Amino acid sequence: MPCTSTGTRRRRAVPRLSAALAAVLALSACAGGTEIQTGGEEDRFISGDGSATVFEAGERDAAPATTGTTFDGDELSLSDYEGEILVLNVWASWCGPCRAEQPVLDEVHAEYGDFGVDFLGVNIKDNETAAIAYTNSKGVLYPSLYDQPGEIPQAFRGTVPPRAIPSTLVIDPDGNIAARVIGPTTYGQLTGLLDPLVVEFDFGDPEERPRVSEKEGYGEDAEDSDDADADDSGDSGDAYADGDDD
Repeated sequence: MPCTSTGTRRRRAVPRLSAALAAVLALSACAGGTEIQTGGEEDRFISGDGSATVFEAGERDAAPATTGTTFDGDELSLSDYEGEILVLNVWASWCGPCRAEQPVLDEVHAEYGDFGVDFLGVNIKDNETAAIAYTNSKGVLYPSLYDQPGEIPQAFRGTVPPRAIPSTLVIDPDGNIAARVIGPTTYGQLTGLLDPLVVEFDFGDPEERPRVSEKEGYGEDAEDSDDADADDSGDSGDAYADGDDD
């Protein structure tokens, strides 16, 4: 049986909404609210409380065979990461919790690169120009697939769908889904999900990884970036609310 850190949240269907109201609720749901319905079942996203579900070996569903295109125009498939532990993060530039968790993702990415772990973002429901500006301003070092319609999350609907923005899936080296976080993750939570897999697949001792937080000057760049985000946060949200989908 999968292990979930919090109880199951009740999901409540919402009647069809006007386009403007649906956009406003989509933004608020990212930060925490009730379930929203923007279309069919495949398009439904819920607010995330950061709860994690862990699937033990032998109880894991295979991740679907999906392919996408990065902001640089490169084609990537999930199968390209077989043999590695993949952290798959679903995000949008207008999403406040996504911005809040970005330093966590960057820190874990830097620490686990030599322990068989790689990262891949999936940017959905977003304006491509805004998304690229976000990754550039944050200095994100791993690629993201641009998936404005959200087709990649929909491909997971028969297994373990990432049904919030942000959401994170951890896929083991055999291509099976080992864990899911609905909502923003934390450093302690994400490393706690990765450490057992690093050991399970004999990628080393995760306790020997370098600690980014112990480096001199750690956190200063993040503070500067947060100040910049505060200045432009309104523009990033408007790109989605206005339906400006490149």
